[in-house]
Amino acid sequence: MSMPTSDPGKLIALGKRLQPLRDEGVLIIGSGFMTHGLRYLRDWSTDAVAPSWSSEFDTWAAEALSRGDVDALANFKELAPGMPYAHPTVEHFTPLFITLGAAKSADQVPQTLIDGFFMGLSKRSILVA
Repeated sequence: MSMPTSDPGKLIALGKRLQPLRDEGVLIIGSGFMTHGLRYLRDWSTDAVAPSWSSEFDTWAAEALSRGDVDALANFKELAPGMPYAHPTVEHFTPLFITLGAAKSADQVPQTLIDGFFMGLSKRSILVA
């Protein structure tokens, strides 16, 4: 599915509408990078040290996810450190909101499956139940 909007609230609502598909065996994936400020990278090596805007945004997002603070995540443009560098455009972050909306339980904390950085960008990936 193409992203119909970049509005987190609308994407969460869309995820909630998609939730019944999970009972039919449909896997719902929100694909992107936790940070994606390519234009601000200075070191393009795969093991580059993450710039502070990338690591600070990743830490903030991981903590918000661990608290189940979807409201903070939805207000990432105003609240997250490292903005707008972490996401000069938001299409690599906003798929997260469809995934969070499609979660079986809003109270269940997402599990981090992959973390770390690639070329200085956060590649954190989560699983929601």
